[in-house]
Amino acid sequence: MARSLWADTAVPAVATLRLGESRTADVAIVGAGYAGLSTAFHLAKAGVDVAVLEAREPGWGGSGRNGGQIIPGLKYDPDELEARFGQDAGRAAAAFAGSTTEHVFRMIDTEKLAVPHVRHGWLQGAHNDAALRTVEKRLRQWERRGLKGARLLNAAEVNELLGTHAYKGGWLDPRAGGLQPLTYARELARVAMASGARIFGQTPVTGWRREGSAWRVSTAAGPHVTARTVIVCSNAYTRELSARLSSTVLTPNSYQLSTVPLTVAQAESVMPGGQVASDTRNLLLYFRKDHTGRLLLGGRGPFRQPASNGNWAHLERAVVTLFPQLAGIAFDHRWCGHVSVTRDFLPHLHEPEPGLVINIGCMGRGVALETAMGDALARYTLTRDAKALPFPLTRIAPIPFHGLQRLYLAAVASWYRVRDAGLL
Repeated sequence: MARSLWADTAVPAVATLRLGESRTADVAIVGAGYAGLSTAFHLAKAGVDVAVLEAREPGWGGSGRNGGQIIPGLKYDPDELEARFGQDAGRAAAAFAGSTTEHVFRMIDTEKLAVPHVRHGWLQGAHNDAALRTVEKRLRQWERRGLKGARLLNAAEVNELLGTHAYKGGWLDPRAGGLQPLTYARELARVAMASGARIFGQTPVTGWRREGSAWRVSTAAGPHVTARTVIVCSNAYTRELSARLSSTVLTPNSYQLSTVPLTVAQAESVMPGGQVASDTRNLLLYFRKDHTGRLLLGGRGPFRQPASNGNWAHLERAVVTLFPQLAGIAFDHRWCGHVSVTRDFLPHLHEPEPGLVINIGCMGRGVALETAMGDALARYTLTRDAKALPFPLTRIAPIPFHGLQRLYLAAVASWYRVRDAGLL
């Protein structure tokens, strides 16, 4: 059973644009994932007429297929962001990165979203001594910027919290948590529509073009939407929409699986504190327990689409290597989805023409990052103030020889395996 089809709420009753049903809107948003739905919600709350166009259903892509970890930060630590962007812009980028989880929990609380969720922190396990030094530097950088309650952990403390002897130590970030990802996407769709946004599912966009002072967004079935502003939030699922835009990211598969519900004894020994976790390997593992009592674990897998349950065998072995107490456990769900990775490992924002805004690149932290990005995109749309955006607008720059992305990914993965000595 695909996890992307397993949620605690039904698919929202969205409309479908059909032949002869062209519409107008102030803003047309392409993609009903976290970024598109968050943007739609904040704009609709401000009284903007919003139409969201989704090729399938809200949350069908990466927003319904991720590991459900609500983690702050980016690939780069705060000092690196300041060095990259300069002190003021870098400080603002770091502040945004550190605040992304607040957007999720605030949305859940203020809008009363019916989403199973926890907030017991994120534990990042260090797999060797060098990684342990890295996580300590990371913790200290965030502490200098006001983070309270973070903890550096030794191997025994990691074992106490996770129930595994696999790590030399790590750190605990209290800002983080976990949720059921598809339920969250569907609830975002519900509150966006309740605020006045129109969402059209099974309505794939085929392109857009300027017509006078407005944009015409065309769809596969024939109807179009005319809007003053278009915001593209299709992320890793952009290939069928725009070859040029999709060539700016690599889209590896992230494979995940879940065990059957743990017994009481197993649950007491595996992640008893309820934290979400990942590690410091380049080819990292990430895992958590969900609200049904299952252990979920994810990591890299084959670049092709899965052909059999054997494509998840490496993750089944990883579960038992991390948690020997689960030897012999059965697995009842396996799924995968694409992650969008930019060349510089940063989110990319583009505005190639006035009124056409593009957001792409989540680097595997989309739950928090894209929820917060939706708020920023809405504020930029309302104010046209670039300071509302957490990162500068840049030109669209395709990755050279992007057609060889499978070879890129295979080469990078091989190099990472060499560097990740002792990988599971």
